[in-house]
Amino acid sequence: MSDYNTHYAQGRVAAQGAAQVDAGLRAYMLGIYNYMGLALLLTGVVAYGVGSYAEANPAVAQTLFGSPLKWVIIFAPLAVVMGLSFGINRLSASTAQLLFWLYAGLVGLSLSAIFLV
Repeated sequence: MSDYNTHYAQGRVAAQGAAQVDAGLRAYMLGIYNYMGLALLLTGVVAYGVGSYAEANPAVAQTLFGSPLKWVIIFAPLAVVMGLSFGINRLSASTAQLLFWLYAGLVGLSLSAIFLV
């Protein structure tokens, strides 16, 4: 066991390859963080917009949160998450991204009731 894994490349070439991988990984993760930040922004905008509109129009608030539609609003994000998790290996990238944005909007709709309190 003293000479475990001694057959790896040493020297400057390996360091340069690692730096390129690190730069590529950094760019990829930065893109992921941008998607997450934009989805959080979408969630907040939808929540604030629907909450403000429902506060200004009590009939809308009653329809969204005082009828059986509230159960659809509550469980819709869960349904999208289940669809994403069960179909992630069969979905194309664009469909998965569309479901991600749909999920962010539905979470905003679900959380919009906070602005009515």
